[in-house]
Order: sequence, then C-alpha cells, then structure tokens
Amino acid sequence: MQKFSSYDQQEDIAESVVDIERYPVNAPGSTTYRELVATARERLAVDGCVRFSQFIMQKWQGQLLEETDALADKACFSSEEYTSYGTSADMSFPVGHPRRSTHRTTSGSVTRDLIPETTLIQSLYRSAQFQSFIANCLESDKIYPFGDPMRGLIINAMSNDTSLGWHFDANEFVVSLMTKHADSGGEFEYCPNIRQSGDENFSAVQAIRDGKRELVKVLDLQVGDIQIFKGRFALHRVAQTFGQRHTVIFGYAREPGYIGNVDSTMRVYGRVMQEHIDADHLRNRDGLTD
Repeated sequence: MQKFSSYDQQEDIAESVVDIERYPVNAPGSTTYRELVATARERLAVDGCVRFSQFIMQKWQGQLLEETDALADKACFSSEEYTSYGTSADMSFPVGHPRRSTHRTTSGSVTRDLIPETTLIQSLYRSAQFQSFIANCLESDKIYPFGDPMRGLIINAMSNDTSLGWHFDANEFVVSLMTKHADSGGEFEYCPNIRQSGDENFSAVQAIRDGKRELVKVLDLQVGDIQIFKGRFALHRVAQTFGQRHTVIFGYAREPGYIGNVDSTMRVYGRVMQEHIDADHLRNRDGLTD
C-alpha cells in the first residue's frame, strides 16, 4: 500500500481531498458553509441523520478504495449472537423482548490500531477542519477523537452475503464515509429517535425486530458520501449485502477520552486493550442500555 507520510507536512488534508467548492470546510465564514451547517442541523433535529453527497472529490475515491481493500482481510467477524444493545440475551426478560432477542452480525471490522497512521483515512480522521465542520453541524463547539485505541477509526468491511443487524450505538453519533458500494443490497436502514434518554421504548424496538416497517427509513449511501448519524437513539442496520461493501467509521465524541466497554469490545472486535480495562467503570449515564 502506498504511504502518505507527505500529508503530515500539509496544513490540513481536508483542503486536498474534500470537494471544497461544494463543501468549503476551510472557509467557515462563507455563506455556503453557513447554509450547509444550517441544513445539517435541521436534518439532524428531525431525522438524526444527514448525508453530504460526494463530499470526497472523485479523484481521491480510488485511493480510499485501495486502502480499505488492502486492509479488509484484517477484519474481525463477530462470531457471537447478541441483542440490539450489544449484550448477550438476558433471560430474565420474557420471550420476544428485545433484551432477550438476539441476532448474529456477519460484517467485519478493522480497528484503528490496524490502520497505518500514514493512510489517507487516518489523515482525514485527524483533520482539524473536518472535525470543526462536523462539530458545527452538531451544534457543538468542539468534538474529540475517541480515546479508544480500537474504536476510534473502524473500517466496516462487508463481504458477500453479510449483514449488520439491528442495533444502537454506544456513542451519541457517528460519522461514516463510504469507500466501496455493494453490487446489490447493503442499504442503510434506520428508525430515527425510536428511544430517548431514560425511555427505551422496548415495544417499538421489538416491532421493528419482528419485521414491521412503518418507522424504517432507507438510505443508499454512495462512494464518497459522508454521513452524520445519531445512532444512540436510532435503531439501525445494514441490510444483506451482495458483493463487497466498505465504510469507514470516524469515532468522535463531545467530550475527550471516550473508550468503549470491555464486554462489547470483546464481543464485536474479538479482543480488548488495557485502556478498555482501565476505563470500564466509566459508563454512559443517560439511562439507556449500551
């Protein structure tokens, strides 16, 4: 794989790879920038989701594909069944309850510690202009890269006939970039605002798990698209994929130092690091199950 150490000398990689005519992340005082942010805030308030089509210039999309293709064979495929909350089945709940209902996710994850620091992916993740734009869309003064050495940057690598089951995220929001579109299938499906702090709304969650579609929205991401998604409050999945589908997940939080818990990290990524063990007493305090 080509190394990108030359990017480390640049002021900010976003100016090179983002289509700054459409998305002037380097000009936060511009009218276009302000309009983009205003629209994003509206969509996030209503839908918990916003897509920026062709955010990455086409001439760089091939390099991003090359990077994710080269790293895809390092993916860990979860072998356990778990609930939409990233937990094992809790048998204290009745049959048909979402805390007891499990599924098997067959997509794979390449964690940040396996992604070379010199890749374009890592350079974009570290970009101050990119982070500032995302923060503005989220009505936040600043966002911070995860302190988690594995979850901070993930390549979600889906091979033929794989899927990512219905689930909630442990973090409030995620930012994703599609680098490879499936031959067919692989649509992103989500149910915005299905739960709120202190209210799990189990009946609606199980209805979705049982196949009801009234609350389900579908987004067919394309290569080069960036998505901001509030996945802690929206049940979501990636439908069955035919061919390969790659997305890069950028892990940011409103507060510094976010680290995932030991159990879910082990279940999804097959291993943990000392940082997870040390931080395991720090959990979300919003009354929702991780």
